[in-house]
Amino acid sequence: MRGDGLRPCRGRVRFYNPRVLDIKLIRERPDFVRQRLATRGAGDEQLIDAVLEADEQRRRALAEVESLKATRNRVSKEIGALLGQKKTAEAEARKQEVRVLGDRIGELDRRAAEAEARRNEALLRLPNLPHESVPVGADAGGNVVVREYGSKPAFDFEPRSHVELCERLKLVDFARGTKLAGSGFVLFTHWGARLERALIQFMLELHTREHGYTEVSPPLLVGPQCLEGVGQFPKFKDQYYGVAEGDRASELGRLYLIPTAETPVANIHREEILPEAALPLNYCAYTPCFRGEAGAAGVGTRGLIRVHQFDKVELIKITRPEDGYAEHEKMVADAERVLQRLGLHYRVVLLCTGDMGFASAKTYDIEVWAPGQGSYLEVSSVSNCEDFQARRMNLRYKTIAGENRFPHVLNGSGTALARLFVALVETGQTADGSIRIPAALQPYLGAECIAP
Repeated sequence: MRGDGLRPCRGRVRFYNPRVLDIKLIRERPDFVRQRLATRGAGDEQLIDAVLEADEQRRRALAEVESLKATRNRVSKEIGALLGQKKTAEAEARKQEVRVLGDRIGELDRRAAEAEARRNEALLRLPNLPHESVPVGADAGGNVVVREYGSKPAFDFEPRSHVELCERLKLVDFARGTKLAGSGFVLFTHWGARLERALIQFMLELHTREHGYTEVSPPLLVGPQCLEGVGQFPKFKDQYYGVAEGDRASELGRLYLIPTAETPVANIHREEILPEAALPLNYCAYTPCFRGEAGAAGVGTRGLIRVHQFDKVELIKITRPEDGYAEHEKMVADAERVLQRLGLHYRVVLLCTGDMGFASAKTYDIEVWAPGQGSYLEVSSVSNCEDFQARRMNLRYKTIAGENRFPHVLNGSGTALARLFVALVETGQTADGSIRIPAALQPYLGAECIAP
């Protein structure tokens, strides 16, 4: 093992020029797009025919419109000439021809708009193309462990689960959390609430002071355009919480509770053109996160593994495409450093095509070891979405040469709190039921241990 505790994976990861999911690429290389989408195993490649058909109908209608407009302009000039020659009857006949042309142009414009709407609806449902360096696989079984840090902690007693530890030490009141909001919600209390706050402060300080991120504090409610921009709408609309003012049902769907800080922060510069010199932009944000987790196994069971509301520190980068994958590796390292400072054993996993998120071109998951669970828990997912989200948000930057381009948008958990809390409590437990606090966290918590 290397001195820093990291075990490198075998072989080298090769990087290629990123492929851009846009209508021009689909027109010019439909088979390539189908092949890359097929590696996800979800059948999304079947949408390509619908996209191309609607796109062709739109283009054909617009081409005929341009031809008819040219004819109308020519006839209009002829009408003027006929009127100048006092040929009133002929001019009136040509005016009728212009009216017919106008009606046809209006009908074709309507058809073009309908075809464009069908095309755009299908495009919104297409996920990003996996990067060529991503392993092909149907599900999590195809993921690849890239490296590990440290070793699993050894105990001379049977390690307790976080549920037992939290209840014994009164860190979390699971029953009253459920009483307040239903299953999937928890109530942190006393040292538990302080530990949660200490972790948040520790991570924000690390990312802003040492990793160079700019902290922002975004709204916790956003419009649907923001969820669409990052690829969470329309496909996953059933997993998020829509809100309304009072009992106004008509307002429902105007705003949504954020599922992650990625949603507002990645949209900060939507519909803007940034100067190239401003890139990369590195943002860091703490927010509560709200997810319905529709159909997800485990919601409603006791504990912190899967809940509807949790805290998270999120990292966002907006960068030039040629720097996207170098910045991706840096972001992974930034998230890893959280766990390294806390002395937690973890592994970095490269997700396969069938296990990646909708908007991602390449994703690393960071999984921390939780002794009481006897398993790894995902605490960070770090993705390069290439220009997939930028296109949906119409976010561009102007190069020094004056060209408008779409940047790469990256996101990563730096990290999620609920499962980090689980790993920290279960790793730091002692035989007498106390919890040792890592040295890096002690200044933020104001304690070296939490004792019964």
